[in-house]
Parts: sequence; structure tokens; C-alpha cells
Amino acid sequence: MNQDLATKVEAFRRLHEAGCFVIPNPWDVGSARVLEGLGFRALATTSSGIAWSMGCADNRVPLEQALQRVRDIAAAVAVPVNADFEGGFAVDAEGVFTNVLAAATSGVAGLSIEDSTGDAGDPLFAFELAVDRMRAARRALDESGTGVLLTGRSEGFIVGRPDLAETIRRLVAYAEAGADCLYAPGLRTTAEIAAVVQAVAPKPVNVLVGGDFTTVGELASLGVRRISVGGALARAAWSGLIDAAREIADTGRFSRLAGAVPFAEIERRASAP
Repeated sequence: MNQDLATKVEAFRRLHEAGCFVIPNPWDVGSARVLEGLGFRALATTSSGIAWSMGCADNRVPLEQALQRVRDIAAAVAVPVNADFEGGFAVDAEGVFTNVLAAATSGVAGLSIEDSTGDAGDPLFAFELAVDRMRAARRALDESGTGVLLTGRSEGFIVGRPDLAETIRRLVAYAEAGADCLYAPGLRTTAEIAAVVQAVAPKPVNVLVGGDFTTVGELASLGVRRISVGGALARAAWSGLIDAAREIADTGRFSRLAGAVPFAEIERRASAP
């Protein structure tokens, strides 16, 4: 492992030891550089944001293309990057092992593995398989010798299975299987978030914020260690594009362009130094 990556991995692990930090989600090199320049101490890729930028639906980008985008983002910034590694791009544990081993050499300081199947009728992997998949990811990272941080995700609240007890059961099992950080996207109430934090303590918890329902201070007071925004920044960027383009297409007017960030600022923030 090169010294630059070792430094990023160490810095990323330190961020999880105390306090609360925001880890926003870029989808390409330009957005990553903008976020780094705004002072964020770590970044996390977004599978949906990457997919949309490539003209795909979420969870439809092939493994090698996803890895290449992650490599590009990680190499473009000096801060640690966590990879949204979806479900490990495999169903069986050995497939997860193989793919996580490949991801461990992509320059990331962390990666996440989730337990959603993509099947609306049966949206979560069976409990034992989900735990085996997390163990496989842990084994791969250990064998890589990189120290890359593993986040275990349980997706019930965003795939139609908002069962807090089952979510906690899974997160506790993922922690025991070797996940360093735990994450249940879709939690929104103080009671839900506090219950998860307490259940997996002292391991750190990531909370997803995709709208205006809380603040950094409120989440920090609950003991949340890490806050991400998933595809929300990508959605905000797409909103600006769609709104401005729709006005042109529908009315022939260009007023929405007047509020755009100046050309020079984007040049300064998004391009290489």
C-alpha cells in the first residue's frame, strides 16, 4: 500500500473515533474537488449520482465502470474517500469477497456493503446470507492489508421493510461480523436514530440526510458519528439543470440561468490546481 493511501486510511479511521463529521457524496472528479475545496474532511461516492451521470439507473453500473469512477475520484482529492460499493456487485459471499478485494486497491479509505437484493418482492437478503456477505467483505479487507474501513448497511427502511427491530438485529450482526461502522439509510426520527446508536455502541453510526428534517448539531447530540447525503447533492444539481432547461424548452426564456454560479468560480473550484 502506498504511503498516500495509508495516510488517508489512518485519517479516515480517526474521524470515526470521536465527534461528528459530514461526509458529502460526489459523483465525479469535478464534484469531488468542489466538496474538498469547501472544507469537508472526507467524501463518499454515491451510486445513484454516478449512475445518473453515466445515463444509467441506480445499481445498474457494471462493476469495472463503477470501480474506475471510484479510482478517478479517490485519486483526484487529498481527503479520504469512502466507496458506495452497493451490494458488493455479487449475491454469494465469495463473489463479494472477490469484488471487495478488488475495491480495496482502488484508492479508497472505506467502503460500504448493503443487504438489499434489488427484488421488490424480496428486497433484503436472508439474514444468514447477509451476515455471511459481511464476513466475506471483512475477510477481503483483512487480506488486502490496506486497513480500509468497512461500513455495514441495512436497507430495510428504504426498500419497503421499515422494521426497526429487524434493522437493529441486522446491524448488530454486521458489527459482530466485522463492520467498523453501521448505517441504516431511511431513519428519520430521533427515537429510531438513538436506538440504533445505542444498539451498536461503541461502533460509530452513519445517518443519511436527504432533506431538511434535522441538523448536524441534533445528530451529534444523539451520538451519531458520521452524516452522509447520498444522492441528494446530485439531485440538487440535476434540479438546477432540469428547471433551467425546462424554462427554455417551454417558454423560450432564460431567466433561470441568471442565478447560476459564475463561470470563473466553477473553473476555480472544479478544475485541477
